[in-house]
Amino acid sequence: MTNNNIFQSRKFSGLCVLSILLVSVTIILLTNDTIDLFPYLSLSYLRRSSLSVVPSFTPISTPTNDSSSPPPPPEPVTQTGDVHDPTPIVQDSELDWFKNDKEWNQSLRVDWKRCESQDYMPCLDNTKAIKKLKSKRNMEHRERHCPESPPKCLVPLPKRYKIPLPWPQSKDMIWYDNVPHPKLVEYKKDQNWVRKNGPFFVFPGGGTQFKDGVIHYINFIQKTLPVLEWGKKVRVVLDVGCGVASFGGTLLDKNVITMSFAPKDEHEAQIQFALERGIPATLAVIGTQKLPFPDNAYDVIHCARCRVHWHGYGGRPLLELNRILRPGGFFVWSATPVYQHDQGHRNVWKTMEALTNSMCWKVVARTRFTKVGFVIYQKPNSDSCYESRKKQEPPLCNQEETKKNSSWYTPLLTCLPKVPVGSTERWPSRWPERLTDTPVSYLAEQTSEERFREDTKLWSRTISETYLNGLATNWTKIHNVMDMNAGYGGFAAALINRPLWVMNVIPVQGVDTLPMIFDRGLIGIYHDWCESFNTYPRSYDLLHSSFLLTNLSQRCDLMEVVVEIDRIVRPGGYLVVQDTVEMLKKLNPILLSLRWSTNVYKGKFLVGLKSSWRP
Repeated sequence: MTNNNIFQSRKFSGLCVLSILLVSVTIILLTNDTIDLFPYLSLSYLRRSSLSVVPSFTPISTPTNDSSSPPPPPEPVTQTGDVHDPTPIVQDSELDWFKNDKEWNQSLRVDWKRCESQDYMPCLDNTKAIKKLKSKRNMEHRERHCPESPPKCLVPLPKRYKIPLPWPQSKDMIWYDNVPHPKLVEYKKDQNWVRKNGPFFVFPGGGTQFKDGVIHYINFIQKTLPVLEWGKKVRVVLDVGCGVASFGGTLLDKNVITMSFAPKDEHEAQIQFALERGIPATLAVIGTQKLPFPDNAYDVIHCARCRVHWHGYGGRPLLELNRILRPGGFFVWSATPVYQHDQGHRNVWKTMEALTNSMCWKVVARTRFTKVGFVIYQKPNSDSCYESRKKQEPPLCNQEETKKNSSWYTPLLTCLPKVPVGSTERWPSRWPERLTDTPVSYLAEQTSEERFREDTKLWSRTISETYLNGLATNWTKIHNVMDMNAGYGGFAAALINRPLWVMNVIPVQGVDTLPMIFDRGLIGIYHDWCESFNTYPRSYDLLHSSFLLTNLSQRCDLMEVVVEIDRIVRPGGYLVVQDTVEMLKKLNPILLSLRWSTNVYKGKFLVGLKSSWRP
């Protein structure tokens, strides 16, 4: 009897020890990301798997077509990386106003509908307006034609959509399922633009003019004109008719930031390819209206067989390049009229020669290599040549034609803007000093330099203390970033050492600080946020808004703005908003109705995480 009790006691003790051991091992496996013995039990794997359903959050009330039925299941998203890996947010107790707000977690009841196209862009896909155009001769049909009432539908995901590959891997390959447009593969198969390889699109670095590859092409330009000094003297470049943006993507390795642009045309989804690769790009066309950039912005403008008739439409396309090219800046034109000498190409070259001479552009290099060549023009850095012309054609612009912030729905110029006098005619400092030196256009405003310095310090501190270390954002997965109200570009400047790029947007109704952003060696664009932005859906990993929405909501419907944000941000991407408490209270229910998860930091920073849900 005693022996049986001892045996039962030992058996019980052994079971207890074994149970404790099993619990301990389970805890270690679930909390230690470094253990690879059971990867499917690790926390990192569970996190990586979360987006295949929806990032975990529980909205109090969710919109459905039938309020009595459960929410519809989300679109499946194949997870290939850690999309949502939030760190705990430590709230300051005095700023936890939202915890006691009964309406904070209440979602709006909205009967959301899907848009028809997975690539829908409201201002570029307005077929009704395009059909009414009297002419398409000057690319009017590729320009913006926004609907009178902005749509409130949600853009569906492509079937089998996957979380984009991380940078820099994405520069060379992307998921086919994310941009399922194979037309370019066949159309440009002899030029090495893009190839399909299993589940991927692969970008070999070829192009119409890049017979020996884009790296060789870029190095040859530098060798031909050493004064360019990629990444030192030249920092900001515009690539016209960019294809899949291999030129701009390669220049990133040389500390050059390139704004690549092309229209939405028969070259199917070329800008979508660029953005999916993680290369700065936007949709635009040189048609009848100015590009949404300031005067004297770019150090270099590049065109490789970009199919723009520079001499057409009275020379207005080339005059537009002259407007946005910095005084002393360069235009690299790689096209068949430069190096082929049949009668047709000769006629184009003679017309181009006459036009550039009348604009006082001078040829600083012209070359040919492996059956491809280019010419490099330089814009004058003073008005002396303009004044000495025998024929004042094109004429010099008057002050009204060149007023600031006038590049939004404005006809192309037929005149030459005068070269700025004083500090603005100077070339900016060399990179990277250019980022923190006072912008030359800021000096021209004769305003206090202290405001610029304080803005730079403020953003440097805010990014370091709050954005990178406090908010529930996984910065290792963020590459394409947009600042919706960029000011002096302090947000982008403070992130300059991270592996990402920022599209700095300046609202057209505000103070025009975009010239200063370009002076700093950053890129940006004008926009009115009451309208849709010229980009494909799912283009950006993070959108940032600093005290924009309160003023914006006085002019347009906040819900329409949020729908546009939802269109632009990728599944697993973020919205970070700094604004008033009243605005955050209005914004949060809309985001919840879209199945975004949200959180607040210090009572004034709202962080939203987009899920893969579609109605």
